[in-house]
Amino acid sequence: MARYVATIEVPKPLEETFEYLSDFANTRDWDPGVVEAEPLVEGPVDVGSLFRVVARFLGRDVELRYEVTAFEPPKRVVLEAHSTSVHSLDEIRFEATAEGTRITYDANLQLKGFLALADPLLGWVFQGVGDKAVAGLRAALGG
Repeated sequence: MARYVATIEVPKPLEETFEYLSDFANTRDWDPGVVEAEPLVEGPVDVGSLFRVVARFLGRDVELRYEVTAFEPPKRVVLEAHSTSVHSLDEIRFEATAEGTRITYDANLQLKGFLALADPLLGWVFQGVGDKAVAGLRAALGG
């Protein structure tokens, strides 16, 4: 299993930042590894909301269906995805600061099946993917 944790501060208000990041369809705007992202359910984001995300990983497109499994506005959102080859768990925490919002992004990725043989290399690859996503997040939110 690979884990990536990053904390950044952005000059956006807490509620606005929470609303933007909890809508996982927005990942296509800030994560350069995401090729497509869309909501699968109409209405506001809440527990049970579903998102289809296609990420380019290790040279191939991987389609994941993320579900919001915890939703605590404006403090925390957890999204989880399962496929035949990957399990992904993303927890995003938010805290108001004098200048805006502190975001802590904690992502866990586990390969399944025969891909699990590559698990020792996954952490190294995942670090690079995470760094690019955080750079995109900073740019999108003015951090």
